[in-house]
Amino acid sequence: MTSPKDELVWIVDEKNRPLGGTTRAIMRAKRLIHRSTYVMVTDPKGRLLLQKRTLSKDVYPGLWEIAAGGVVAYGEGYRESAMRELEEETGIKTPNLKRHLDFYYEDDVNRLWGRLFSCTHKGDIHPQEEEVQEAIFADKEILARLINTERFTPDSYFLMKVIKEEAVTPFDRLFSP
Repeated sequence: MTSPKDELVWIVDEKNRPLGGTTRAIMRAKRLIHRSTYVMVTDPKGRLLLQKRTLSKDVYPGLWEIAAGGVVAYGEGYRESAMRELEEETGIKTPNLKRHLDFYYEDDVNRLWGRLFSCTHKGDIHPQEEEVQEAIFADKEILARLINTERFTPDSYFLMKVIKEEAVTPFDRLFSP
């Protein structure tokens, strides 16, 4: 089995044009621009699935996030990556992902082009122990409380802002006062 550090990932330029592949370790060490997927999951009641990352994650350990997803493997498309990551992290298998938008995100650790997808899931979730410490479906009130009392990944805060600005339904209502 390949170590996560040795996985090949897409490297892209500032306009999201593919430049080739390199290992995750080199991508992280050089802070290269890469592709990532984000899948926001709601249940039939409109509650949002939140995940708390394990302490062993290479970036943002122990923080909450508003979407499942991850780095797009070299040779993989965004949708394929989103479906793979969603199943790995939550056990959810769905061909019905809705594409919302692409965005560029940068902080001290990451530089990436993200693609936001969503789906509705009825049923159990099975968080992957290696990646997800805790997972809950949160309504607007619980989400607001957690945002004010817990720490979320920097890209989650950025994505919340983008969702409000772009009025991405139904999620914009979850992040409005």
